[in-house]
Amino acid sequence: MSECTHDCSTCSEKCSEREIPKEQLNAMSEVRKVIGIVSGKGGVGKSLVTSLLAVNAQRNGYESAILDADITGPSIPNAFGIHQRAEGTESGIFPAVSAKGTKIMSINLLLENEKDPVIWRGPVIAGVVKQFWTDVIWDKVDFMFVDMPPGTGDVPLTVFQSLPVDGIIIVTSPQELVGMIVGKAVRMAEMMNVPVLGIVENMAYFECPDCGGKQRLFGESRVKEFAQQYGIDTVAELPIQPKLAAACDKGTIELYDGTWLDELSAKIENL
Repeated sequence: MSECTHDCSTCSEKCSEREIPKEQLNAMSEVRKVIGIVSGKGGVGKSLVTSLLAVNAQRNGYESAILDADITGPSIPNAFGIHQRAEGTESGIFPAVSAKGTKIMSINLLLENEKDPVIWRGPVIAGVVKQFWTDVIWDKVDFMFVDMPPGTGDVPLTVFQSLPVDGIIIVTSPQELVGMIVGKAVRMAEMMNVPVLGIVENMAYFECPDCGGKQRLFGESRVKEFAQQYGIDTVAELPIQPKLAAACDKGTIELYDGTWLDELSAKIENL
């Protein structure tokens, strides 16, 4: 093997350190930091965490954006009360903007009927995710949060390889399988040379409205133990919160009141 020049565009070797060129942003775009929200399984609340982190950044004086890479299960627009179609010109597509200023691009904003299913194969879906990065005009974004589908398949791989991801947040739930799920996500991040910024355990507890006591309905949490095992120093817990779920359903996530992710938001903003 000849000496590596780190120019993978002209190299046929399949080495472990192969560098794949990132996709270029639209000429009218500017994005400072990209944060991926991932999980090893579905239904754990990635879209909720993505939404809350974007809202936190906007409240703290930053320009936030969400790239909804969960093409077959898009829920971000509904959480922000956005139902209109995206518009564009020859220069690119304009993201929708929420009531408080968060820029959002999701497949639902391009469908004639937002309730229509997206029945596409993996390569087509991965191509759409790339276009959300290259063809959308992301004007002066400080923090872009990428809501990924579960697992380690086509779309997460496309995001890691095509976007300049600065770090990921792993979302999980309080179950015995959490160790394996977290481990898979951590291992993928390591293989892609992307740092893990923190873990969010969703549905961690239920807070009694009368006495304020925390009831762990799914048993004692082990997320901090797993975080320590993988060298992750920031852990957040989201409660089972009916009002928060209702806010997502009503499209009023920007009006939520909670400090559960403040420490994690501070870490992201200090990147």
